[in-house]
Amino acid sequence: MEQKSFWKSGHKPSLFSAFLYFDFSFMVWVLLGSLAVIIAGDYEMSPAQKANLVALPVLGGSILRLVFGFLTDYIGPKRTGQIGMLVTMVPLVWGWRFVDSLGDLYIVALLLGVAGASFAAALPLASRWYPPQYQGLAMGIAGAGNSGTVISTLFANRLAQHYGSWEVVFGLAIIPIAVALIVFTVFAKESPNRPAPKKLSEYAGILKQRDAWLFCIMYSVTFGGFVGLSNYLTIFFNQQYGLSAVQAADFTTFCVIAGSFFRPVGGYLSDRIGGIRMLIILYAAAGIMFALVSSIPPQYVVLGLLFIAMMCLGMGNGSVFQLVPQRFGNEIGLMTGIVGAAGGIGGYLLPIILGNVYQQTGSYTPGFLILSAIALLCVVMMFVVQGQWKTKWLAQGGKARVQA
Repeated sequence: MEQKSFWKSGHKPSLFSAFLYFDFSFMVWVLLGSLAVIIAGDYEMSPAQKANLVALPVLGGSILRLVFGFLTDYIGPKRTGQIGMLVTMVPLVWGWRFVDSLGDLYIVALLLGVAGASFAAALPLASRWYPPQYQGLAMGIAGAGNSGTVISTLFANRLAQHYGSWEVVFGLAIIPIAVALIVFTVFAKESPNRPAPKKLSEYAGILKQRDAWLFCIMYSVTFGGFVGLSNYLTIFFNQQYGLSAVQAADFTTFCVIAGSFFRPVGGYLSDRIGGIRMLIILYAAAGIMFALVSSIPPQYVVLGLLFIAMMCLGMGNGSVFQLVPQRFGNEIGLMTGIVGAAGGIGGYLLPIILGNVYQQTGSYTPGFLILSAIALLCVVMMFVVQGQWKTKWLAQGGKARVQA
């Protein structure tokens, strides 16, 4: 039988709806990171407090991704996504009208995690429509919704300056979320391949498997690095190079574009040459880039280095999720939540590391050296597990191309 092309093998409206939901949700998720420099003008904060503010939405997203992962398997990704977008409007309204203190901001930051949890519904909605040979590309296209970061970093500070208020940006963000909710409701459709809901006790068995934890480590570095830097780079460029809020956000946008739009490339290439081979290359390249950034070169040099690092992390996201559906196809909803939560934890810790190390030492050099060491340790990990995964998955009849 002739194999269908990618575009004929799945459901394009659902794929687009998943992308749009993830895109606008991601835009909201990183809103505080984009506006951090302007917000710091209203609320005096230490470097550690700034790091905490931009890290809290990522922490909230990590926790709620587990909840959304369970709901995705139990009530379906479409209903879960609809609930997520409705709840996302709560912190946006709060940030727009009711913030009076730094404590209020911290609460809004944590609640913004609902937007970050969109990952656990959007990706399974897309994944379940496509056969194994197209999982990398399908998950990469849906996952490219992290390009919402570009919208946030590019426009949030400009809108805040235009209206003379960063709070107004929260109010304006309600509009694209409402549009995404309408599109998602009208066009998204549950796949007929949706697995039957499982008991919570069955899900607990997943966490007893070593592979689940290895995927968590892998994604905490790739996605965690991407989202953590997306939230923190505006602060870094402002503090280290004295750039204005808009200039710092523009530099961040340039880096974020690499991480966002190369995610599908990572998935596509992983379909062709194998996810493990791609990850070994990408972790090594990211580790080298972070080591070079630690020398704090001139601003345009560091911009180029961070662009390459973010490109590697973005492609790494696609590579990890080329493997996950192949290994845990029947538990993709919960595994997306678990692995996504791990990625969020990585994204939460990264600003904490950079912000606190900078406060203690007055330099970003030690922080970026730590990031470099973490990435290079992942290279070692991938070399250790590659042979075992190849043998085990092939022996079980797995379809994933995991060759190294």
